[in-house]
Amino acid sequence: MTVVGILHPGSMGAAVAGQARLRGAEVLWCPTGRSSNTRERAERYGLAAVSSLGELTDRAHIILNICPPAYAEDVAVAVSAHPFSGIYVDANAISPASMRQIHGIVSRTGATVVDGSIIGSPPSPSKSPRLYLSGPEDALAPVAALFADSAVQTHLLPGGIGRSSALKLSYSSYQKASRVLAAVSYALARDYGVEDALIDVAQGRTTSYLAETAYIPKVAARSWRWAPEMREAAHALREAGLPPELAEASAKVMSRWDSLKDSPRELPEVLDHLHDTPDGDPG
Repeated sequence: MTVVGILHPGSMGAAVAGQARLRGAEVLWCPTGRSSNTRERAERYGLAAVSSLGELTDRAHIILNICPPAYAEDVAVAVSAHPFSGIYVDANAISPASMRQIHGIVSRTGATVVDGSIIGSPPSPSKSPRLYLSGPEDALAPVAALFADSAVQTHLLPGGIGRSSALKLSYSSYQKASRVLAAVSYALARDYGVEDALIDVAQGRTTSYLAETAYIPKVAARSWRWAPEMREAAHALREAGLPPELAEASAKVMSRWDSLKDSPRELPEVLDHLHDTPDGDPG
């Protein structure tokens, strides 16, 4: 039986790890320092708790790091403090440069590092995200085998470390920035009482994020994770000699929603948070 370690079972990580468990893997996680919500997710997906990170690295053949991008390097450093000679998959939304940094950190333990990225929603009976993998060819097949015939669709990319990360940020720099731009546009229209006219214009197009106002509160709730991803996208754009300003601005706009972390709110309140308060601080 393949033994998998998941660091750490958030909404995406727990669901992805759950798919590996359904395919016959034993999936371990470390509860130390984790929240009650994380514990609930781990139990829901049948993940097995271990006493420490050291026990996880000792027992696991493959470790999946699926966490908010701002913490990807910290998690890699924590893992590197323990011996681990298996396959380490960093599947976070980080820049190719950040991925190379993590490769250098974890490979010192003797591990084989795989660059991964996930595009789509957490796997479920109705959702099938794509898991892109790049890196050493002999390490890609064992990772892909974890998800054979599951709701996670694996795709192997040639070219080594950095390719999967580049694909993810190429996509998210458009997709997430577009969602933020739609929120700001709708907020401006609402201030002047022309939101219905704006929606009418948007709905006349084939597709438009402007017409999907019900999605704006979801963007706000996820912005604590999306903003660091946009900073990684800016990093990748800058490294490639491309303008990073739109990605940086998207991250700055998202920071106005920091207090709404994972919190369902109504659209008017979400839009209000985009305005400056009288003293100039974000509302």
